[in-house]
Amino acid sequence: MYEENYQALANAIIVQAAKDFRTAYKRLKRFPQDKAAESEVRDCTKFFCSDYFCGLTDLDGPALLRRMMKEIDEKYEKN
Repeated sequence: MYEENYQALANAIIVQAAKDFRTAYKRLKRFPQDKAAESEVRDCTKFFCSDYFCGLTDLDGPALLRRMMKEIDEKYEKN
């Protein structure tokens, strides 16, 4: 039970960080001077590249970041 709860919490943390990153990165694409979005992108990037992230999951944080950025960048290139 403990392990299941821990994994659910870890997954929720990662999902929320991904949502936060996507929102901030999209905003930064639209408004490059937005300091709040820039700060959020920086903070999320640090999280995905941190030892803390590695402790939560076996996922490759930097690869996940690159994939999210690529998806968003491609969307904005089409528009």
